[in-house]
Amino acid sequence: MNTKNRFLPALSAAAVTALLLAACAPAAPAAPAAPAATEAPAPAPTEAPTPTEAPAPTEAPAATEAPAPTASAMMKVEAPNCDYGGKMKAIEAVDELTVKFTLCSPDPAFPYKIAGDSFAILDADYLNETGGDSNKISENPVGTGPYKLKEWKRGESITFEAFADYWGEKAKTPTAVLRWSKEAAQRLLELQSGNADGMSNVGPDDFETVEKDADLKLIEVPAANIFYIGFNNTIPPFDDDRVRLAFAYGIDRQRIVDDYYPRGSVVATSFVPTSFAVGASPNVPWHEYNPEKAKELLKEAGKENLEVTLTYRDVVRGYLPNPGVVAQEIQAQLKEIGVNVKIEVKESGAFLDSVTAGKEAFYLLGWGADYPDATNFLDYHFGPENKQYGKPYDDIVALLKEGASTADLAKRQAAYDKVNELLKKYVPMIPVAHGGSALAFRADVEGAHANPVSALVFAVMAPPRDTFVYVQNAEPISLNCADESDGETFTACAQIYETLLRFKLGTAEVEPALAESYESNADLTEWTFKLRPGVKFHNGATLDANDVVATMAAQWDAKNPNHKGRTGSFEYWTAYFGSFLNAQ
Repeated sequence: MNTKNRFLPALSAAAVTALLLAACAPAAPAAPAAPAATEAPAPAPTEAPTPTEAPAPTEAPAATEAPAPTASAMMKVEAPNCDYGGKMKAIEAVDELTVKFTLCSPDPAFPYKIAGDSFAILDADYLNETGGDSNKISENPVGTGPYKLKEWKRGESITFEAFADYWGEKAKTPTAVLRWSKEAAQRLLELQSGNADGMSNVGPDDFETVEKDADLKLIEVPAANIFYIGFNNTIPPFDDDRVRLAFAYGIDRQRIVDDYYPRGSVVATSFVPTSFAVGASPNVPWHEYNPEKAKELLKEAGKENLEVTLTYRDVVRGYLPNPGVVAQEIQAQLKEIGVNVKIEVKESGAFLDSVTAGKEAFYLLGWGADYPDATNFLDYHFGPENKQYGKPYDDIVALLKEGASTADLAKRQAAYDKVNELLKKYVPMIPVAHGGSALAFRADVEGAHANPVSALVFAVMAPPRDTFVYVQNAEPISLNCADESDGETFTACAQIYETLLRFKLGTAEVEPALAESYESNADLTEWTFKLRPGVKFHNGATLDANDVVATMAAQWDAKNPNHKGRTGSFEYWTAYFGSFLNAQ
């Protein structure tokens, strides 16, 4: 069944209405029973026991469990003022189970941002033990999720086992396995043969094959994404506005969508999907295909017979179902305007790191929605902290701040119309397509679903077997998603970790997760979260407000000893909340 029509209302008025009313605490699902009043957590030793070590009968019940913080031990991290360039003013543990975020300006999208996998909560003591190093965290990730890591066979698979002390509904299958293959045909073969229970990104030509197979079921995903061709405005020849504009005229986007995309895909008229309530500007259409105009611009710039390198990662995504052939199509189209293109394929993690660092001149990339608002697309990509396009455009940055700081839809759209006009003028990228895509599952898998803005939840899916096996496009880069931006990595993290809020299955609506309720002040600058009591980490520690502050501070504060990650870029933090505190 095509889910697109069901999803569009959620992404338009209803979703944004929900976003703007997020200050009202939603009803929380039933929380697990709190610990008995006589039960007291034990002090944490200096070294946690190995997983096979059992405490002696006379020892405290949970060796890694830290005592509840006292009022004097409540953590607070605060900027002296908002002049440092970020949007976060303070993060405070008000009491053992209450956390407050204070912002420098209103943010109606804050609940959606904090629900992202990059902001999963870690145990503060464990974070200190690892120093926030993604390599160490990936060896033994400690979360609160329904699954915990059993084994990661590099290059092959990741195996998860159900967490017996999970606070919510236990995983329906004792074991879950994540595998990967870049070829859609290979993923489908594994599904058809019964070696897998689910797969990502069905090939564009295989939708009907899945639909006609009684043993399989297809779940289509709406086109809440963007595939774009990116440029860096500081690297020749793309430091010349006329060259970027020439490429915009020289790419036939309609041909690409018609020839290489599945049903449900559309040519992008702007960077933000048109299904969103604000952000897209139908009245500011993108440049039409005009190869003669492209040649004139190149001649005017003195850049005829250009030779350039186009880079990409060979990873299938919903926004780019055929990366190799699309790269070749772009190569052929640019040949028609006198540009010789060399194609270079890079390893996924290295490619993303290079783009983030602003080292790729001409590349293929895309974006899938994390939440249904223009800020997720425009602020993330064109804000002051993003280096991938080279030097940021100050006029765009100012308009983005204007659009993100008000709940008035008309004022927001007016700002975004101007942003889209400037993107069309400057051409930091070429928006090509909003790609339709689909997942496939064995027909006997109960709870099979597709999430439009978040990773799948393996714990709710139940095949009539003891193990659930899912095959995706690529191997995760790490198991510490604070410093990642890769969808395949988020899929793995989502099984192990949890956030304060989460997205309801199959929707773009947030609901309580580790926080059982939340509220904001009237001007949306203070957001207060009440944590669930009795939530356990995989190492036996109990969740408290200091864990939340410690987790967030490790990303926010550049001088925090745990501000390490994998590359140290913490891309989601800077995209959502601006500059780091204490940045050099």
